[in-house]
Amino acid sequence: MDVKMNLSFYSDLPISTQVLLGLLKGYRRPYDKIMELVHQGFIFQVRKGLYMTTSLVSSVAPEPFLMANHLYGPSYISLDSAMFYWGLIPERVYEITSISTKPTKNYRVQEVTYSFTHLPAAYYPVGIQSVVLTEKQTVLMASPEKSLCDKVITTAGVNLRSKKQAMTFLVEDLRMDKDRLRELDLREMFTWLSVCPKSNSIKIIIEAISDL
Repeated sequence: MDVKMNLSFYSDLPISTQVLLGLLKGYRRPYDKIMELVHQGFIFQVRKGLYMTTSLVSSVAPEPFLMANHLYGPSYISLDSAMFYWGLIPERVYEITSISTKPTKNYRVQEVTYSFTHLPAAYYPVGIQSVVLTEKQTVLMASPEKSLCDKVITTAGVNLRSKKQAMTFLVEDLRMDKDRLRELDLREMFTWLSVCPKSNSIKIIIEAISDL
């Protein structure tokens, strides 16, 4: 059994223990074989029940966004990571930021920091999209509108009371482009207000953008 070749088919995906057991079903002690593969450096454990291959198997690796979806769930990519992906903010961010219904938590995997911020379950499901990164890698990510709402909600001290204050936050603090703001679906954002934390601030954001 060519385990290395079989593993190479999963090199661009996080690999669960269940998948590994399927690949190793010909072994009498598959759990021992998993540990052997770890010691040999062919795979490493990301967290309990989740592995990924190393460069000894393939130079291909899972996209960090996909890794985030698998690390801690339910979760979706949002905040600065999603905002940069959608072109809402100019600075690339090196921490992979996500939203989850679970408690706030951080992971460190291969020199990459993954942060997961808690938001309420009632608000969680709105504005999530499936985004295709590669042929085999599709991730859950906040829409441009949802990523902005999440940013407002999770930024400590932000309690917007005027449209002027909202524009200062958007254009000066976040350095968002006004043309990009005009493209946002404000009607969609408005439908979230009934379940949205900081709904007054989000409503003022909507009103400020509608004046552009």
